[in-house]
Amino acid sequence: MIQPAQPDLVTVYIDGKEIAVPKGTNVIEAAKMVGTDVPHYCYHEKLSVAGNCRMCLIELGMPMADRATREPIMDPETGKQKINWIPRPQIGCGTTVVPGMHVKTQSKMVKECREGVMEFLLINHPLDCPICDQAGECKLQEQATGYGRGYSRFIEQKNVKPKRTQLGPRVTLDDERCVLCSRCIRFSQEVAKDDVLGFVDRGSYSTLTCYPGKELSNNYSLNTVDICPVGALTSTDFRFKMRVWFLKQTDSIDTESSVGANTVVWSREGEIYRITPRQNDEVNDTWMADSGRVLYKEVQADNRLKPSSELATSVSAAASLLDDGNVAIVGSGRSSVEEQFLTAKLAKKIGAASYVVGRHGEGDGILISADRNPNTRGALVTGLISELPTTELSQLAADIDAGKVTTLLSVGEDLTAAGLSDEQLAKVNLVYVGSHSNATSAAATVIIPTLTVFEKSGTFINQQFRIQKFKSAVPGLKGAADDRVVLASLLEKLGDEAKGSDLASVWAEIAETVPALSGISYANVPKSGLLIDGSAWSGLDFPEGESLHFKPATAEASA
Repeated sequence: MIQPAQPDLVTVYIDGKEIAVPKGTNVIEAAKMVGTDVPHYCYHEKLSVAGNCRMCLIELGMPMADRATREPIMDPETGKQKINWIPRPQIGCGTTVVPGMHVKTQSKMVKECREGVMEFLLINHPLDCPICDQAGECKLQEQATGYGRGYSRFIEQKNVKPKRTQLGPRVTLDDERCVLCSRCIRFSQEVAKDDVLGFVDRGSYSTLTCYPGKELSNNYSLNTVDICPVGALTSTDFRFKMRVWFLKQTDSIDTESSVGANTVVWSREGEIYRITPRQNDEVNDTWMADSGRVLYKEVQADNRLKPSSELATSVSAAASLLDDGNVAIVGSGRSSVEEQFLTAKLAKKIGAASYVVGRHGEGDGILISADRNPNTRGALVTGLISELPTTELSQLAADIDAGKVTTLLSVGEDLTAAGLSDEQLAKVNLVYVGSHSNATSAAATVIIPTLTVFEKSGTFINQQFRIQKFKSAVPGLKGAADDRVVLASLLEKLGDEAKGSDLASVWAEIAETVPALSGISYANVPKSGLLIDGSAWSGLDFPEGESLHFKPATAEASA
């Protein structure tokens, strides 16, 4: 195994605590390492330093030395080297640690500076926290409580700024709440590469706006809402729908491409209200695409399949068809590793040819890859397929026309979108296992409604060959079955020895039979995911663009 290079360490002193931190660390991050919070608004660890909010002011000092001899100047009373404190406060975000640096974050000067900055920030800010959409996750609210004076000396009339300004199709601005931190501007410039935002006017009249003739419409616009420290930028879709402290948070994965961005699903009483990014520096930093945030709406979509019979009855009918021979199975690159494993096992049990439908688009060079399946790697690793999937099932179509396939199982795929005609579907006994209706389900002999990705748990393998977990966020549709349960039930009906459909049981079998996943269990996959050995497929030409930082893992990286 190749060990990562160890960073050069620098010893600094924060509020008297000695700590060794990597060279190049700024003071805010160094303070975090000793459990000290340095309040800030404009600073964000993934963006360039602006230094314009001044909330992170601290005191800095360096050990004193004789200018001529460079000998340390000692304090005769303490016996320690004297510290030369800079007479004026410095910004923590723009200060990089150097050996021997001393930092005060709790001194009287620092406290007075914070109170002064907070007082200026609140001069024109509306004091309407109870009705603000950011209440419950607002840094201004938190820091006004922790670092403010607790009272206001401002008696003049506030300068009222614009409200409910549409910056783009998904972002609404309440400019009266903006603290001019410029995070949104820097994100648009540096990450989204869409330099569309800026400030106009001066002083108390400074306003955030789009450049003339432009709007904030790129596919990463809602990240500006995520990083806005106050209630200025809001999601038009989520705005005033639910208080965040009522919502349950569930870790999940963005399924729109093979990048596998980490997400959080926010729900209450079985209903999902929003999806936000979850930090994973190995995959997506702290960002995600806007297009992945609306995927939760498929849970309550009008075309959800609703059960019309008992699961046991449907499974028996499907098993009877699959037991007739001349069977082909179309699995899905959107299925989990566990589901793909059971699908591959089912295909082997009945001697069926197995396929996966490829989905290709244009990679954006950030967090959307050209491979629009979240688990193409999983299909390869589990043995469901042995080569990259194509978008057209031409071989299957030829086999149907030749009479070589008379029964067809589709796991969540609309086969007409993959090139099969209505006439070809009419020639076979069709079993459809999926969550939403389409042309394939309409032609099916047996339909088994199943759950969406938000209603079940499992794993995906992303373009790095990193296996990552997702968890059930909301209860499943009444009567709909987990895909794992359906596939395991079909296997049992067809004579396979029952090993259980729960995650632990399936993973016990996966770890025994899938070489690349040997020794892994669902429980021991960490939140950041686990790189597996993808060297066996390193020569395949995967159809995807560059992600934000990463390419598919090589054998060397996985060794």
